[in-house]
Amino acid sequence: MNMRIIGSGSYIPETKVPNTYFDSHLFLDENGCSLNHSIERIIEKFTAITGIEERRYAPEHYTASDLAFLAAQSAVDHAGIDRESIDYIIVSHNFGDVRYSTIQSDMLPSLASRVKNKLNIKNPGCIALDIIFGCPGWIQGMIHANAYMRSGIAKRCLVIGAECLSRVVDQHDRDSMIYADGAGAAIVELSATDKGMFSHHSASFTLNEADYLYFGSSYNPGHNPDIRYIKMHGRKIYEFALNQVPQAMKSCVDKAGIQIDQIKKILIHQANEKMDEAIVQRFYKLYGKTPPKDVMPMIIKFLGNSSVATIPTLYDLISKGELPGHEIISGDIILFASVGAGMNINAFVYQV
Repeated sequence: MNMRIIGSGSYIPETKVPNTYFDSHLFLDENGCSLNHSIERIIEKFTAITGIEERRYAPEHYTASDLAFLAAQSAVDHAGIDRESIDYIIVSHNFGDVRYSTIQSDMLPSLASRVKNKLNIKNPGCIALDIIFGCPGWIQGMIHANAYMRSGIAKRCLVIGAECLSRVVDQHDRDSMIYADGAGAAIVELSATDKGMFSHHSASFTLNEADYLYFGSSYNPGHNPDIRYIKMHGRKIYEFALNQVPQAMKSCVDKAGIQIDQIKKILIHQANEKMDEAIVQRFYKLYGKTPPKDVMPMIIKFLGNSSVATIPTLYDLISKGELPGHEIISGDIILFASVGAGMNINAFVYQV
């Protein structure tokens, strides 16, 4: 018996926000001083490092739970199941529902409860719960779903990752250009098959790394210091990811008992193109090999970093043939991996 994905869905907002959107922004450093480079040079360097040319922002009347519902509805339709048969709805996010032009996060009730309500599921035995685990939240949701099903308390789960990061960014912080909005979802069930989830691995580094991503005041000293925004120590995160993620990926692959050459795709959190490329290079180097061409599909160029939504969105696009140059067919082995606030790392090996 293994956990298998029987349906997927995603919601990609229609509003495209190109890098030129930031041409009029005043970017400051953490001391409130203007950066030494022109805005054109800042954007040029940003694009070269992250690979991001545009991102998507949610419509003003939507919140993260709305995006989660739309992705969930798509996944339910794709799976062709009765929604009343879902035992668990697991929604991963980090900031709850932040309404447009407001500063307060709303997580009461949970986003999973809101999604269940929007799906009009009547069954009280369908449990709705949220996971706060940084960007690796959706993968952790998949790992939780696997545990629930293997323990016998669930047969079918809906796992969603949704975020509206555009609502929690400091417009004076150049890192604000990284973040985007979106949602992805998967329907999973326990099946009598040799395929599915082979292995998983998770780790939380909190002794020295807990504040690498945090909530902090605007870099503009004239703004209210009590209003908080997503902040990060980019260099520390980059070094941490390169030192820790490849080994975590290797641990997961070794647990699965497969050879690295069997991996057809690596679906890694779309955080930073250069960082992801370096992680995959180091991962293959642990086996004395180099990455095959096109093993790591990327959507960050046109969707930006939507945190927990990046991997399920990527999977949905590829599995439905909507990402040119990439495909997933029956029998393919995929390695899913992520890193993010916590600092948390996780991965799982999956055969389609």
